[in-house]
Amino acid sequence: MKKKLGLLYGGKSAEHNVSLQTAKAVTAALDLYKFDVYPVYISIDGTWTEGEKLETPVSTIEELKFTGNGGMEHVLSMLAQGKYDVVFPLLHGPNGEDGTVQGLLEVLNVPYVGNGVLASSAGMDKVVMKDIFAQAGLKQVGYTHMTRMEWEQDKEAGCTLIEREIGWPCFVKPANLGSSVGISKCQSKEELACAMEEAFQYDRKVIIEEGVVAREIEVGILGNESPVCSVIGEIVPKKDFYDYKAKYEDDDTALIIPADLTDAQKAEMEQLAIRAFRSLDCSGLVRADFFLMESGSLLINEVNTMPGFTPFSMFPLLWKEAGVEYPQLIEKMIDLAVERHTEKQKIKYTV
Repeated sequence: MKKKLGLLYGGKSAEHNVSLQTAKAVTAALDLYKFDVYPVYISIDGTWTEGEKLETPVSTIEELKFTGNGGMEHVLSMLAQGKYDVVFPLLHGPNGEDGTVQGLLEVLNVPYVGNGVLASSAGMDKVVMKDIFAQAGLKQVGYTHMTRMEWEQDKEAGCTLIEREIGWPCFVKPANLGSSVGISKCQSKEELACAMEEAFQYDRKVIIEEGVVAREIEVGILGNESPVCSVIGEIVPKKDFYDYKAKYEDDDTALIIPADLTDAQKAEMEQLAIRAFRSLDCSGLVRADFFLMESGSLLINEVNTMPGFTPFSMFPLLWKEAGVEYPQLIEKMIDLAVERHTEKQKIKYTV
Protein backbone atom coordinates (compact mmCIF):
# COMPACT_ATOMS: atom_id res chain seq x y z
CA MET A 1 0.00 0.00 0.00
CA LYS A 2 1.33 3.46 -0.91
CA LYS A 3 2.52 5.78 1.84
CA LYS A 4 1.09 9.30 1.72
CA LEU A 5 4.05 11.67 2.02
CA GLY A 6 3.78 15.40 2.75
CA LEU A 7 6.83 17.38 1.60
CA LEU A 8 7.43 20.69 3.39
CA TYR A 9 9.91 22.96 1.61
CA GLY A 10 10.84 26.59 0.97
CA GLY A 11 10.47 28.38 4.27
CA LYS A 12 10.94 31.81 5.82
CA SER A 13 14.72 31.57 5.90
CA ALA A 14 17.85 32.83 4.20
CA GLU A 15 18.25 29.19 3.12
CA HIS A 16 14.95 29.22 1.18
CA ASN A 17 16.59 28.61 -2.19
CA VAL A 18 18.71 25.78 -0.79
CA SER A 19 15.48 24.11 0.34
CA LEU A 20 14.03 24.44 -3.18
CA GLN A 21 17.08 22.67 -4.61
CA THR A 22 16.59 19.88 -2.07
CA ALA A 23 12.88 19.57 -2.87
CA LYS A 24 13.54 19.34 -6.60
CA ALA A 25 16.07 16.56 -6.06
CA VAL A 26 13.87 14.58 -3.67
CA THR A 27 10.76 14.77 -5.86
CA ALA A 28 12.83 13.56 -8.82
CA ALA A 29 14.09 10.57 -6.81
CA LEU A 30 10.90 9.44 -5.05
CA ASP A 31 9.25 6.32 -6.44
CA LEU A 32 5.70 7.47 -7.21
CA TYR A 33 4.62 3.82 -7.34
CA LYS A 34 5.46 3.58 -3.63
CA PHE A 35 4.44 7.06 -2.46
CA ASP A 36 1.59 9.50 -2.97
CA VAL A 37 3.50 12.78 -2.71
CA TYR A 38 1.80 16.03 -1.64
CA PRO A 39 4.02 19.13 -1.95
CA VAL A 40 3.56 21.89 0.64
CA TYR A 41 5.33 25.10 -0.32
CA ILE A 42 6.21 27.68 2.34
CA SER A 43 6.94 31.02 0.69
CA ILE A 44 9.70 33.37 1.80
CA ASP A 45 7.10 35.45 3.67
CA GLY A 46 5.84 32.35 5.53
CA THR A 47 2.68 31.56 3.54
CA TRP A 48 1.85 27.83 3.39
CA THR A 49 0.20 26.30 0.31
CA GLU A 50 -0.56 22.66 -0.44
CA GLY A 51 -0.19 21.61 -4.06
CA GLU A 52 -1.89 18.82 -5.99
CA LYS A 53 -0.59 15.28 -5.56
CA LEU A 54 2.46 14.80 -7.76
CA GLU A 55 1.79 12.70 -10.83
CA THR A 56 5.28 13.21 -12.28
CA PRO A 57 8.52 14.53 -10.77
CA VAL A 58 9.03 18.28 -11.05
CA SER A 59 11.69 19.33 -13.55
CA THR A 60 12.31 22.97 -12.60
CA ILE A 61 12.61 25.00 -9.41
CA GLU A 62 9.83 27.31 -10.64
CA GLU A 63 7.34 24.43 -10.59
CA LEU A 64 7.88 24.21 -6.84
CA LYS A 65 6.82 27.83 -6.25
CA PHE A 66 3.04 27.85 -6.41
CA THR A 67 0.16 29.70 -4.82
CA GLY A 68 -3.33 28.49 -4.05
CA ASN A 69 -6.20 28.43 -1.64
CA GLY A 70 -6.22 27.08 1.88
CA GLY A 71 -3.00 28.39 3.38
CA MET A 72 -1.55 27.16 6.65
CA GLU A 73 -4.98 26.52 8.21
CA HIS A 74 -5.79 24.06 5.43
CA VAL A 75 -2.45 22.27 5.78
CA LEU A 76 -2.85 22.01 9.56
CA SER A 77 -6.31 20.57 9.08
CA MET A 78 -4.93 17.98 6.67
CA LEU A 79 -2.18 17.11 9.15
CA ALA A 80 -4.63 16.79 12.04
CA GLN A 81 -6.92 14.57 9.95
CA GLY A 82 -4.08 12.20 9.13
CA LYS A 83 -3.89 12.95 5.42
CA TYR A 84 -0.13 12.27 5.43
CA ASP A 85 1.38 9.05 6.77
CA VAL A 86 4.74 10.79 7.06
CA VAL A 87 5.88 14.41 6.71
CA PHE A 88 9.29 15.12 5.21
CA PRO A 89 10.51 18.62 6.24
CA LEU A 90 12.94 19.55 3.46
CA LEU A 91 13.67 22.79 5.29
CA HIS A 92 17.04 24.37 5.99
CA GLY A 93 17.72 27.05 8.57
CA PRO A 94 15.39 28.92 10.94
CA ASN A 95 11.62 28.33 10.87
CA GLY A 96 12.06 24.76 9.71
CA GLU A 97 15.29 23.07 10.75
CA ASP A 98 15.38 24.64 14.21
CA GLY A 99 12.67 22.66 16.03
CA THR A 100 9.77 25.01 15.25
CA VAL A 101 8.13 22.82 12.60
CA GLN A 102 9.18 19.70 14.49
CA GLY A 103 7.30 20.96 17.56
CA LEU A 104 4.20 21.56 15.46
CA LEU A 105 4.34 18.01 14.09
CA GLU A 106 4.91 16.58 17.58
CA VAL A 107 1.78 18.35 18.88
CA LEU A 108 -0.19 16.92 15.95
CA ASN A 109 1.36 13.47 16.57
CA VAL A 110 2.44 13.12 12.94
CA PRO A 111 5.49 11.00 11.98
CA TYR A 112 8.19 13.14 10.38
CA VAL A 113 11.62 12.62 8.89
CA GLY A 114 14.70 13.87 10.69
CA ASN A 115 15.59 15.11 14.13
CA GLY A 116 13.22 15.95 16.96
CA VAL A 117 12.63 19.25 18.71
CA LEU A 118 15.62 19.21 21.06
CA ALA A 119 18.23 18.03 18.55
CA SER A 120 16.91 20.38 15.87
CA SER A 121 16.94 23.47 18.08
CA ALA A 122 20.26 22.69 19.77
CA GLY A 123 21.84 21.74 16.45
CA MET A 124 20.68 24.99 14.87
CA ASP A 125 22.07 27.21 17.62
CA LYS A 126 25.85 26.85 17.26
CA VAL A 127 26.51 28.28 20.73
CA VAL A 128 24.16 25.86 22.50
CA MET A 129 25.46 22.99 20.37
CA LYS A 130 29.08 23.73 21.27
CA ASP A 131 28.22 24.11 24.95
CA ILE A 132 26.61 20.64 24.88
CA PHE A 133 29.62 19.19 23.04
CA ALA A 134 31.91 20.69 25.69
CA GLN A 135 29.82 19.04 28.42
CA ALA A 136 30.13 15.74 26.52
CA GLY A 137 33.92 16.08 26.52
CA LEU A 138 34.29 16.62 22.78
CA LYS A 139 37.35 18.70 21.80
CA GLN A 140 36.65 21.91 19.82
CA VAL A 141 38.28 25.12 18.64
CA GLY A 142 38.06 28.12 20.95
CA TYR A 143 34.80 30.08 20.67
CA THR A 144 32.80 32.88 22.21
CA HIS A 145 29.54 34.61 21.36
CA MET A 146 27.84 37.99 21.51
CA THR A 147 24.29 39.29 21.13
CA ARG A 148 23.40 42.28 18.99
CA MET A 149 22.64 44.35 22.09
CA GLU A 150 26.01 43.53 23.66
CA TRP A 151 27.76 44.45 20.42
CA GLU A 152 25.92 47.73 19.92
CA GLN A 153 26.49 48.84 23.51
CA ASP A 154 30.28 48.96 22.99
CA LYS A 155 31.70 47.75 19.67
CA GLU A 156 35.28 48.70 20.52
CA ALA A 157 35.15 46.70 23.76
CA GLY A 158 33.63 43.80 21.86
CA CYS A 159 36.47 43.80 19.33
CA THR A 160 39.06 43.96 22.10
CA LEU A 161 37.45 41.07 23.97
CA ILE A 162 37.35 38.88 20.84
CA GLU A 163 40.95 39.75 19.96
CA ARG A 164 42.04 38.76 23.47
CA GLU A 165 39.95 35.58 23.82
CA ILE A 166 40.02 34.22 20.24
CA GLY A 167 42.70 36.08 18.27
CA TRP A 168 43.42 36.05 14.54
CA PRO A 169 42.32 34.61 12.28
CA CYS A 170 38.78 34.05 13.49
CA PHE A 171 35.47 33.17 11.90
CA VAL A 172 32.29 35.12 12.57
CA LYS A 173 28.96 33.33 12.02
CA PRO A 174 25.27 33.89 12.72
CA ALA A 175 24.52 31.48 15.57
CA ASN A 176 21.31 30.20 13.99
CA LEU A 177 21.92 29.63 10.29
CA GLY A 178 23.60 27.20 7.95
CA SER A 179 24.84 26.86 4.36
CA SER A 180 27.69 29.27 5.22
CA VAL A 181 25.34 32.26 4.97
CA GLY A 182 26.69 35.39 6.69
CA ILE A 183 30.09 33.87 7.54
CA SER A 184 33.30 35.88 7.36
CA LYS A 185 36.96 35.20 8.05
CA CYS A 186 38.74 38.02 9.91
CA GLN A 187 42.41 38.94 10.27
CA SER A 188 42.03 42.28 12.06
CA LYS A 189 39.73 44.46 14.18
CA GLU A 190 38.62 46.34 11.07
CA GLU A 191 37.57 43.13 9.31
CA LEU A 192 35.95 41.91 12.52
CA ALA A 193 33.74 45.00 12.83
CA CYS A 194 32.46 44.52 9.25
CA ALA A 195 31.95 40.78 9.80
CA MET A 196 29.91 41.35 12.95
CA GLU A 197 27.60 43.78 11.15
CA GLU A 198 27.17 41.25 8.33
CA ALA A 199 26.38 38.36 10.68
CA PHE A 200 23.91 40.41 12.74
CA GLN A 201 21.78 40.85 9.61
CA TYR A 202 20.86 37.18 9.90
CA ASP A 203 20.58 36.61 13.66
CA ARG A 204 20.49 38.41 16.99
CA LYS A 205 23.34 36.22 18.25
CA VAL A 206 26.74 35.67 16.67
CA ILE A 207 29.42 33.07 17.38
CA ILE A 208 33.12 33.83 16.93
CA GLU A 209 35.44 30.85 16.47
CA GLU A 210 39.19 30.42 16.44
CA GLY A 211 40.58 29.91 12.93
CA VAL A 212 42.77 26.83 12.59
CA VAL A 213 44.83 25.21 9.85
CA ALA A 214 43.27 21.78 9.45
CA ARG A 215 41.69 19.33 7.04
CA GLU A 216 37.88 19.48 6.92
CA ILE A 217 36.49 15.97 7.35
CA GLU A 218 32.80 14.96 7.34
CA VAL A 219 30.78 11.84 8.03
CA GLY A 220 27.09 11.00 7.67
CA ILE A 221 25.08 9.27 10.38
CA LEU A 222 21.80 7.37 9.99
CA GLY A 223 19.68 5.80 12.69
CA ASN A 224 17.70 6.31 15.86
CA GLU A 225 18.76 4.25 18.86
CA SER A 226 21.48 2.42 16.89
CA PRO A 227 23.16 5.03 14.65
CA VAL A 228 25.68 3.98 12.02
CA CYS A 229 28.26 6.00 10.10
CA SER A 230 28.80 6.38 6.37
CA VAL A 231 32.07 6.46 4.52
CA ILE A 232 34.14 9.51 5.58
CA GLY A 233 34.80 12.36 3.14
CA GLU A 234 36.98 15.46 2.95
CA ILE A 235 36.24 18.99 1.70
CA VAL A 236 39.08 20.78 -0.05
CA PRO A 237 37.94 24.35 -0.89
CA LYS A 238 39.93 26.18 -3.53
CA LYS A 239 38.94 29.45 -1.85
CA ASP A 240 39.98 30.61 1.61
CA PHE A 241 37.05 28.75 3.17
CA TYR A 242 33.94 26.80 2.22
CA ASP A 243 31.47 29.68 1.76
CA TYR A 244 27.95 29.83 0.27
CA LYS A 245 29.15 30.36 -3.30
CA ALA A 246 31.57 27.46 -3.06
CA LYS A 247 28.75 25.24 -1.83
CA TYR A 248 25.96 26.18 -4.22
CA GLU A 249 27.13 28.40 -7.06
CA ASP A 250 30.77 27.87 -8.03
CA ASP A 251 32.72 24.77 -8.89
CA ASP A 252 35.42 25.75 -6.43
CA THR A 253 35.43 22.81 -4.04
CA ALA A 254 36.75 19.28 -4.28
CA LEU A 255 34.90 16.56 -2.36
CA ILE A 256 37.24 13.64 -1.73
CA ILE A 257 35.34 10.44 -0.95
CA PRO A 258 36.63 8.39 0.76
CA ALA A 259 39.03 10.63 2.66
CA ASP A 260 42.63 9.52 2.98
CA LEU A 261 42.69 8.51 6.65
CA THR A 262 44.28 5.76 8.68
CA ASP A 263 42.08 3.01 10.10
CA ALA A 264 42.69 4.44 13.57
CA GLN A 265 41.59 7.94 12.48
CA LYS A 266 38.43 6.51 10.88
CA ALA A 267 37.54 4.55 14.00
CA GLU A 268 38.11 7.57 16.25
CA MET A 269 36.03 9.85 14.04
CA GLU A 270 33.13 7.39 13.93
CA GLN A 271 33.22 7.09 17.72
CA LEU A 272 33.28 10.87 18.20
CA ALA A 273 30.51 11.41 15.61
CA ILE A 274 28.19 8.98 17.35
CA ARG A 275 29.00 10.56 20.73
CA ALA A 276 28.02 13.95 19.27
CA PHE A 277 24.85 12.42 17.78
CA ARG A 278 23.82 11.00 21.15
CA SER A 279 24.80 14.10 23.14
CA LEU A 280 22.15 16.10 21.22
CA ASP A 281 19.66 13.17 21.27
CA CYS A 282 19.63 13.11 17.46
CA SER A 283 17.52 10.81 15.31
CA GLY A 284 17.13 10.04 11.63
CA LEU A 285 20.10 11.76 10.05
CA VAL A 286 23.05 14.00 10.84
CA ARG A 287 26.21 15.12 9.09
CA ALA A 288 29.07 15.58 11.55
CA ASP A 289 31.94 17.91 10.58
CA PHE A 290 35.44 17.72 12.05
CA PHE A 291 38.81 19.41 11.82
CA LEU A 292 41.79 17.06 11.50
CA MET A 293 44.79 18.96 12.86
CA GLU A 294 48.38 18.50 11.68
CA SER A 295 49.07 16.88 15.06
CA GLY A 296 46.49 14.19 14.23
CA SER A 297 44.01 15.50 16.79
CA LEU A 298 40.31 15.52 15.79
CA LEU A 299 38.18 18.52 16.78
CA ILE A 300 34.45 18.52 16.21
CA ASN A 301 33.27 21.60 14.31
CA GLU A 302 29.50 21.09 14.19
CA VAL A 303 26.67 18.77 13.26
CA ASN A 304 24.02 19.57 10.70
CA THR A 305 20.60 18.09 11.47
CA MET A 306 19.29 18.68 7.94
CA PRO A 307 22.38 18.74 5.73
CA GLY A 308 22.45 19.67 2.08
CA PHE A 309 20.45 16.94 0.40
CA THR A 310 20.74 17.07 -3.38
CA PRO A 311 22.37 14.02 -5.02
CA PHE A 312 25.57 16.08 -5.30
CA SER A 313 25.67 17.17 -1.66
CA MET A 314 28.21 15.64 0.69
CA PHE A 315 25.73 13.68 2.85
CA PRO A 316 24.13 11.65 0.01
CA LEU A 317 27.51 11.21 -1.69
CA LEU A 318 28.98 9.73 1.50
CA TRP A 319 26.16 7.20 1.66
CA LYS A 320 26.40 6.46 -2.05
CA GLU A 321 30.03 5.47 -1.49
CA ALA A 322 28.77 3.25 1.34
CA GLY A 323 26.43 1.50 -1.12
CA VAL A 324 23.21 3.42 -0.41
CA GLU A 325 21.89 5.15 -3.54
CA TYR A 326 19.94 8.42 -3.28
CA PRO A 327 16.38 6.99 -3.68
CA GLN A 328 17.22 4.22 -1.20
CA LEU A 329 18.60 6.80 1.27
CA ILE A 330 15.33 8.75 1.14
CA GLU A 331 13.33 5.60 1.84
CA LYS A 332 15.60 4.67 4.75
CA MET A 333 15.00 8.09 6.30
CA ILE A 334 11.23 7.69 5.91
CA ASP A 335 11.42 4.24 7.57
CA LEU A 336 13.41 5.74 10.46
CA ALA A 337 10.72 8.41 10.90
CA VAL A 338 8.03 5.72 11.22
CA GLU A 339 10.24 3.69 13.59
CA ARG A 340 10.79 6.67 15.91
CA HIS A 341 7.10 7.63 15.87
CA THR A 342 6.06 4.05 16.70
CA GLU A 343 8.52 4.00 19.60
CA LYS A 344 7.13 7.29 20.98
CA GLN A 345 3.60 5.87 21.04
CA LYS A 346 4.72 3.59 23.92
CA ILE A 347 5.01 6.60 26.24
CA LYS A 348 2.28 6.85 28.93
CA TYR A 349 0.57 10.22 29.39
CA THR A 350 -1.63 9.23 32.33
CA VAL A 351 -0.71 8.29 35.89
